[in-house]
Amino acid sequence: MREETSLNSASSPKPVSQGLVYIFTGDGKGKTTAALGTVIRALGHGLRVYIALFMKGDYPYGERRTLSKLPNVTIASFGSRRFINPAKVKPEEKEQARRALAAARKAMLSGNYDLIVLDEVNLAVAWKLVELDEVIRLISDKPQNVELILTGRQADTRLIKLADLVTEMLKIKHPYDRGIEARRGIDY
Repeated sequence: MREETSLNSASSPKPVSQGLVYIFTGDGKGKTTAALGTVIRALGHGLRVYIALFMKGDYPYGERRTLSKLPNVTIASFGSRRFINPAKVKPEEKEQARRALAAARKAMLSGNYDLIVLDEVNLAVAWKLVELDEVIRLISDKPQNVELILTGRQADTRLIKLADLVTEMLKIKHPYDRGIEARRGIDY
């Protein structure tokens, strides 16, 4: 078995010529994980990545710690550590989501990134933290050479129609249903 020690393609990245829109949605586990798998692949080829985390604040996610140490990736986190009650959304929660969308838009249009990830934006739309029309506008304004990934449960059907790839994670069984809490290093 041959072990690869370096990637020559990482030093001279080929820009994305046909950027697509991906949606990872559904009640099953793996939406952010799927997006971050694509991020790792992109970084391995020297592409530049911007990740906007909606509703995730400064929670100590392991993936954020690791990715923040790598070149060519920028991670911006918006929100607080506490969970949002969708029936009682606070103005500051809407403001954080609005800031996340604005930051993602700025990064997308800057020419500095090949891949943009809007993590949990679908849920932010469903819970009325950001307007659906603003996300639709972001997609329609996407430059040809930028790949765009939207994650989160409850993706709106209008977003699904605009996407090039949609994957729904289906929950068959989950440890939470048995009272097993999220585990550090495995679930966050």
